[in-house]
Amino acid sequence: MFKRTAAQALRSRRLYSRISCTAQTARARPARSVVIASSAAATAGLLWYSFSTTIHNDAIITPKLEDISKSTKKASASSTGVTEDDGSICAVVWGSNQYNVINPNEPGVQRVQCPVNSSWLKDVALRDLALHERHAACVDARGDVYQWGDGFFGSSSTLKSESQGPKLTLRGHDIIQLQLTESRLYALSASGKIYVIAANAEQQQKSSPKPLPASTMSWWTPGWIWGAQGNAIDFAEVVPRQKLGWGEQFVSISAGRNHLLALTSSGRTMVHPMNKNANAHGQLGLRKFDIPNPSSTDTVSPPRIHVELVPRAVADPFATASPFSRSASSSMPPSVSTNIDGIDDQHIRFSDALFEIPSLQGIKVSQIAAGGRTSFVMTDSGRVLGWGANEFGQIGLGGNMTLDTIILPTEVVLSRNVPGSVRTRCIDISAGGDLTCFVAERTDGESLEYVDILTCGNGQWGGLGNNLYSNAQGNPVRAKNISGLREYNEASRTMSPIFPHAISVSPTGHVLLTLDTQAHGGPGGLGRDLVAWGTNHDYQLGTGKRSSLPVPTTLERPEGGRFILGQRKALVRDLAGNVWKKRVEVEQRAVAGYGNSIIYWKIK
Repeated sequence: MFKRTAAQALRSRRLYSRISCTAQTARARPARSVVIASSAAATAGLLWYSFSTTIHNDAIITPKLEDISKSTKKASASSTGVTEDDGSICAVVWGSNQYNVINPNEPGVQRVQCPVNSSWLKDVALRDLALHERHAACVDARGDVYQWGDGFFGSSSTLKSESQGPKLTLRGHDIIQLQLTESRLYALSASGKIYVIAANAEQQQKSSPKPLPASTMSWWTPGWIWGAQGNAIDFAEVVPRQKLGWGEQFVSISAGRNHLLALTSSGRTMVHPMNKNANAHGQLGLRKFDIPNPSSTDTVSPPRIHVELVPRAVADPFATASPFSRSASSSMPPSVSTNIDGIDDQHIRFSDALFEIPSLQGIKVSQIAAGGRTSFVMTDSGRVLGWGANEFGQIGLGGNMTLDTIILPTEVVLSRNVPGSVRTRCIDISAGGDLTCFVAERTDGESLEYVDILTCGNGQWGGLGNNLYSNAQGNPVRAKNISGLREYNEASRTMSPIFPHAISVSPTGHVLLTLDTQAHGGPGGLGRDLVAWGTNHDYQLGTGKRSSLPVPTTLERPEGGRFILGQRKALVRDLAGNVWKKRVEVEQRAVAGYGNSIIYWKIK
């Protein structure tokens, strides 16, 4: 008993000694304890955040909801193109807004991930709307042209965070159609005249108006017009070099990167060279033309300079060949006439004329379409001719065609993949960038007719719609899910083909197609289905994801249900906010832009 008590006392003294030593050491080093405690607290906080917050390595940074203004928050609950509070018409936008093109009133929003109503076109129905990468333009109900976007305001813009809405630039000319390029805007009036103005606000103000002789030209002829706030806007009229017939006028225009096609009411096709690269790929269909001498002081009839633009493939056939087979560069003729080396081709008056394509004289054309570097015409008999760049097969001349430049209009055969007994007739052409869509009506005389959507060109991101990612397709292929469709016709009580109502091909590789599912649906039809496919890097397909779609897919609304474009009667205002008319018949139209999309209300 005594031994056990002594042993316990000895252990108690040892334990007391260890605690005392530890306490003394802790008192001697208080700073180290604080550091250890702080580190432990920080580690615990980090572990708690890591387990409570899931971070994915492929996470996409999207704009926060609080970065969007209150008006956009209110409209974002719906994507119908009709406001929920008062039932007014408005636009629907999605995709890239990097240059404030699809939603200029919200400059802080870089991307719109899903289709949402946008209030900047509230109660506004348009005659036409066109999108480019950095700028955009539209024609309101009165026929006036408005422009906006970072590319339009340029260095005159104050702050990137400040909203700058559409600005009136061309007024009083009854414009019905627009075409945009990087540096220019082309406008077609109801009277058949074609005008060109700069795509940049500063360039519209650069030159000063020259006094014109009263006996030869009016002040209101090309030169200067009055835009918003009394600002003089510099513009020019593009006129045909060949005489038009009695009552003949221009009815349609289509622009590529560097050239413009124009169609007259008599079916004549003319072309306008914008700059020195206008015929780099043979897209003009001609080589020789003339331009006004910019150094001349004669403003009425300046002397002309004869120009020859030779396609690069003709001027240097071995440009892409190996050094062994390539000829000496000194022996190659220049592709651009040397007499225009010092002329600025970025000015809107570089060329002031349209020239009839010699090989199309006598051929009556019913439609024109310009891709980025290609040109197409459709004759009144439903045959297609194409020319220009063909390195991706975008003209559609077949898989055996190895030429990357076609300098003369060549027929595109759309009946390669069908039996010889089937008659094929083209009824529409849509082109953008290096991608082309043909709408072909087929019938064999016995079975019911049907419609095929044929695509060719660069389908690297699924733009061909055939469930393949191919960067070159020379033989037009059927787009899946939208070719050969039929619906029940209430009037004839038979099956009728479903035609596309409108097709918009983006230069960056996505396509928006509106099916005319309302044509034969009877009084209960709701509208037209919207179908999308192609590249989707900036959410331009409206799916809420970034994965591209190689197959045409019916677009779904974020709030549920199919995306159906409607038509109605509505009150319409101009972009100045004034009431134009009430109970105007309008319909929704989809436009595919550069990495973005917009649906606006168009006056029927």
